[in-house]
Amino acid sequence: MLSQRSIKGEYAKQLAFSSVALIAVFSFILYAYIKSSLYGELKEELITEATYVTSSGTKYPIGTQINAYSIASLRAGEITILITSAPKRESGVVFREFKDSEKSYFQIQYPYDKHENSYVSITKDVSGIHKLLSMILNSIMIINFGGLILIQIYAFTLSKILSKPILELSNTLAKMNENMLKPLEMEKIPEEFTPLGQSLNSLIARLQRYMLYQKELFIGVAHELKTPLAVMKTKCEVVLIKPRETEKYVETLKSNIQSINEMNSMIKSVLDIGRQEGAQFEKSEDLDIMAFLRNIGENFLLLAREEKKFLILDLKPESLMVHLQPTLLTQIIQNFLQNALKFTPEGKSVLFRSAIFYKTKLRIEVIDEGCGLDGSIDIFAPFKRSGNKSGAGLGLFLAKSAADALNGTIKLENRIDSQGTVATLELDLRELEVVKAPKKASSKASHLWQNMHT
Repeated sequence: MLSQRSIKGEYAKQLAFSSVALIAVFSFILYAYIKSSLYGELKEELITEATYVTSSGTKYPIGTQINAYSIASLRAGEITILITSAPKRESGVVFREFKDSEKSYFQIQYPYDKHENSYVSITKDVSGIHKLLSMILNSIMIINFGGLILIQIYAFTLSKILSKPILELSNTLAKMNENMLKPLEMEKIPEEFTPLGQSLNSLIARLQRYMLYQKELFIGVAHELKTPLAVMKTKCEVVLIKPRETEKYVETLKSNIQSINEMNSMIKSVLDIGRQEGAQFEKSEDLDIMAFLRNIGENFLLLAREEKKFLILDLKPESLMVHLQPTLLTQIIQNFLQNALKFTPEGKSVLFRSAIFYKTKLRIEVIDEGCGLDGSIDIFAPFKRSGNKSGAGLGLFLAKSAADALNGTIKLENRIDSQGTVATLELDLRELEVVKAPKKASSKASHLWQNMHT
């Protein structure tokens, strides 16, 4: 038995229903056509016979019943001819059908004498035609009943064929686990499932990358924590070998405290990963993303001034209401700005800007004047650092994960003039369910965008 949720069952049901409806309509049209053809021929026959009576040249008074034997063209015994007067409400050629006892009759009233308002009334026994139509209708019903059984078999077989690619795709995905993730072979997927296959391959690639980063994360955490612990242990053992001056003990304790602070920073970064995974399930809310970005930028203005650096805000449009998770966006933008200010020397500037392009893309950029990127490393992998600045190397890993959760794209590249880095976040407004249409970006912003790498 097929369950109510079965695609195969739904295919079979819909196919059977449509086929039955099609056959029923076709049978009705066929029966109506046969009946119409038979009665059409009958009407033409009666009109011909009535015309022959009226043109015979013999004058018959009203009430005369004409013997069909007297008219050579008529088939005696099948028809009755009578000269009669029709009711006043009837005029012209009139056809009617009636029953008498167990027989059926078809009658024509054809104008005979205009002055006397007389008509030729010809009545024909059509019981044979009725019997023939009844046989035709019964035959159609029997054929349709047999057709229903064939339709059910056909519908079930065809639904099984149609659902086969879905079952194969489902079985392929069911066999996958964290140790056997591989892209689907697109050439084996029906053309109709190509978009689905591409989406699944994209998801599989993201899962593979995520699992690789997770493994690197666990190995990196173990390594980053094991090394300072070993150093602390060694320092303590060396100090305790023999009595030493108080300054040596103090120096060792301070060194160990610094190592503990570094490990705490590492643990905090690892906890941030857990918080971010929780933030991906945070409920989205309506947010003026431009006001949100300006608020973050203004907060970093104070930090930039303390570090004797310049932060320039150029955020367009003025307002844009979207539906997203603000925590994820905060993680990305804060990481961009923190890195930009970290690697930008004193007296230099950082540009924080945004604009809408192609009416569907919101692009957010942070451009610094720092040392640029080392192209030989995967900067989005955990514990990968570019430059000689301190840090756990998890910031961009978190930013990449947050961008993926927002269905956005993140990119970091060196400026064309090699005088810094361009960090870009691009969001698809169609994915963010824009609440209010954005204001048109100014020509100045568009001009700045065209020169973004210069």
